[in-house]
This record gives sequence, C-alpha cells and structure tokens, in this order.
Amino acid sequence: MKILVLILATTAFTLTGCNTVQGIGKDIEKGGEAIQKAVK
Repeated sequence: MKILVLILATTAFTLTGCNTVQGIGKDIEKGGEAIQKAVK
C-alpha cells in the first residue's frame, strides 16, 4: 500500500512538470507501468 501511495505521489509531481499533452500521456503511461510492476 505504501508503494502505491508513493507511485501516485510521484506521478502527480511528474504531471505538474509537464508542459504538453503528449508529455502528460507519456507520464501516465510510465505511471501505469510502475503500478503494474508493483502489483507483480
């Protein structure tokens, strides 16, 4: 559970640093991949 909270917080901070829609899409994809790795 702590890992999930950490991942979500990191994703939120990363998204605030994006300037483009394309960048946001890439960050969301990376966040999803990190969550999938954490679940395995």
